[in-house]
Amino acid sequence: MASSPFLIHPPWDSRLGNRFRLPDLGLGIGLRTVHFRHILEKWPKVDWFEVLSENFMDTGGRPLRVLDQIAERYPVALHGVSMSIGSTDPLDRGYLRKLKQLAGRTHAHWVSDHLCWTGVAGRNVHDLLPMPYNEEALRHTVTRVREVSEILERPLVLENPSSYVEFKDSTMTEWEFLTRLAVEADCGLLLDVNNVYVSSFNHGFDARAYVDAIPADRVVQYHLAGHSNKGTHIVDTHSDHAIDEVWDLYRRSCLRTGNVATLYEWDEDIPEFEVVHAEALKAGAFREQALLAAAR
Repeated sequence: MASSPFLIHPPWDSRLGNRFRLPDLGLGIGLRTVHFRHILEKWPKVDWFEVLSENFMDTGGRPLRVLDQIAERYPVALHGVSMSIGSTDPLDRGYLRKLKQLAGRTHAHWVSDHLCWTGVAGRNVHDLLPMPYNEEALRHTVTRVREVSEILERPLVLENPSSYVEFKDSTMTEWEFLTRLAVEADCGLLLDVNNVYVSSFNHGFDARAYVDAIPADRVVQYHLAGHSNKGTHIVDTHSDHAIDEVWDLYRRSCLRTGNVATLYEWDEDIPEFEVVHAEALKAGAFREQALLAAAR
C-alpha cells in the first residue's frame, strides 16, 4: 500500500519536547525478575526502568516489595500487554482500576500499551493481535483511548505492534492509522523502531516512510530490541542485540523528535544485567547527534 504524502508532518522543534511535556528519562531497560538480585545489591547507574504492568497488578509479597524499592530510587514507566484497546469487548474497568493504582504506587511517569487486541468474548489469547486499519476501527479505537485516558487521569501512550498478517479490508497504512489515532484521541506514542523494521520486512513497506510520518511531538518513548530473522519472515522475539538497520531507524527518528526516553527490551534468553544495559547505552551516540542537530 503506497504511503500518503500528506502524512509527512512539518519539522517539529525538538527543543520543545513532546506536546505532553513528559520528561526525557534517558536510557533504560525493562525490569526483569532475573535481574532483581543484581539491582538490589548493586543499585546500577541505569537511568530508568520500564515495568510490565501485569507482572505486579495482582502480585504481592517479594516482587511488589522489590518494585517499591526500585521505584523509590529510579524513575519508572508502566508498560502493559492486556489492555486490548482495539477489541470489541467492553473495556475491563477492574483491570484499569488496578493499573491506575499501580501507576500511583510507583509514581509512573506514563502508562503505555499496544495498538492491538488480545482476545474477544472475554477470552484472552495472550498475544498482540493485529487490527484492520480502516475508518470504522479508527472511530472505535479513538473512543476507547479517550475513555481509558479519562479513567487513568493521564494520556494513554500506545505502541506500534509488530505483525505477521494484514487485513484485506484495511484502507490506510498502519502509520496513517496510528497518526490519526494519536491526534484524534490526543494520546502519546511509544515508537518501537524494531517493530517498524520487523513489520516492514514481513509486509514489504518502507520503514523509513513509517518513522518519517509519525508526528514527532507525540513520541514520548522509544523501544529498541533484537529479533529473530527466519529468512522468509522476522519474529519479534526480543532475544538478541539490535541490528544496524534498527539503529539506523532510531537515529533517523531521533533527528526528528530530539531526545526521548529510550528503553531496550530483552525478554528471551536474557543475559546478565550489564549486557542488556550496555545495549541500551549504545543509543547515547544517536541522542548526541539529535542534540547537535537541534542546536543548529
